[in-house]
Amino acid sequence: MRRGKALPTFPASAPAALADRQLRRNLGRATTAIRAKRAAVTEEMPDWEALREVARRTKEDVMARLDRYLLQLEAAVTEAGGVVHWARDADEANAIISGLVSATGVMEVVKVKSLTTDEVGLNEALAARGIQAVETDLAELIIQMAGERSSHFLVPAIHKNRTQIRDLFRETLSLPHLTDDPAELAEAARLHLREKFLEAEVAISGANFAIAETGTVGVVESEGNGRMCLTLPRMLITLMGIEKVLPTFQDLEVFLQLLPRSATGERMNPYTTLWTGVTPGDGPTEFHLVLLDNGRTRVLEDPLGRQALHCIRCSACLNICPVYERVGGHAYNATYPGPIGSILTPQLLGPGCHDSLPFASTLCGACADVCPVKIEIPRILLHLRGKMVEGSRNPLRRARTGFGASSFQERWLMRLLGWVLGSSRRYRMALRLGRGVQTLFLRHGWIRGLPGYASGWTRGRDLQALPEESFRDWWDHRGDRSS
Repeated sequence: MRRGKALPTFPASAPAALADRQLRRNLGRATTAIRAKRAAVTEEMPDWEALREVARRTKEDVMARLDRYLLQLEAAVTEAGGVVHWARDADEANAIISGLVSATGVMEVVKVKSLTTDEVGLNEALAARGIQAVETDLAELIIQMAGERSSHFLVPAIHKNRTQIRDLFRETLSLPHLTDDPAELAEAARLHLREKFLEAEVAISGANFAIAETGTVGVVESEGNGRMCLTLPRMLITLMGIEKVLPTFQDLEVFLQLLPRSATGERMNPYTTLWTGVTPGDGPTEFHLVLLDNGRTRVLEDPLGRQALHCIRCSACLNICPVYERVGGHAYNATYPGPIGSILTPQLLGPGCHDSLPFASTLCGACADVCPVKIEIPRILLHLRGKMVEGSRNPLRRARTGFGASSFQERWLMRLLGWVLGSSRRYRMALRLGRGVQTLFLRHGWIRGLPGYASGWTRGRDLQALPEESFRDWWDHRGDRSS
């Protein structure tokens, strides 16, 4: 994730996504299916909550002693024959990796687990040196062919259906007679990638975990492309966020139970690849581990906000989020979308970048309920909202209040609201007045747009009409009937 040209805010991008009915249908089907699978495999675990608690405590320990664990990891990787590089930001990471690849003379590399490389814009940096990066995860390959960005951690092409993928493959792979049968689509991708795997001399990967105790790095995936990337090329370069480290090999026991169930609804990952440095005659002969900061130490400075670094990228919060399900990942205009992205992205980039994301939430709390490491996402969202409101750089006056009001107007409106809510009589009078006024704006039981300052509120929201009878009135009438 790099600071650069300002991207559209979430409020600016969301309306177009909401208007895309095909997108909403694709997202609805996919997230519903993933949620159901996750629920089935977690309910069968009698110690699920205990595992979540152990994972939370482990992550807290890592964040408290991150410097020590990273130095231990560096020493273990070096002892095992690997080379460790430290990258303060995206530019340093790209320079290190591009330099390593350029030194080999190859013009094409294969990639797996590309989320962190997307964060730093590695593909573009390699392309600037004339090096083609080939994504080997099926969904990553699809969006690369389409010239799009990922919209989901685990299913980057979740916004596409199989007919759209068929049309894309017909054009890019020159297969005019390809059907939209899933098996046929997968076979087309397999044949295309198999040639790339066998020719590749350099592979670039992300990492799910790294073990400080042993120097072991691990990747989990479902297609087998990772196994091909991590074993066939002679050079392997892994880019890993510094928060991915775990203290001991035994800690994997917990996380390898939590991650597949939360991510894909599987009891275990079909492919779990672990490697420790370089082993003669087995796998790559050269291994480089690039440890990426890129704002993470800044996130560590916030005692509450640092929980965002606990994330294991399972995407459970995306699949349960009512906002994400309706707009998808592209509306966030960030590498990390959804609830976790709304608390991670603004902290990684700092003030003034993606400040609208903490407001892209209903605060329903579903994300916290499903998070396998118990990140308090709603609490952090409120925490970040408060920091942005209090900060001197605040372009969010309109997004925050929904009224586009000045500071003076905002204070006046809040005082008026407090005065109305401070008296049951005034509150009832306001309801009666609201029921009369709302008839000017009602469409099929919903208020689609309000005038003046209030237009900011309805620009991204529909308001349900005030009912003819409030709960208090209903209760009072019920009491009269009961007596």
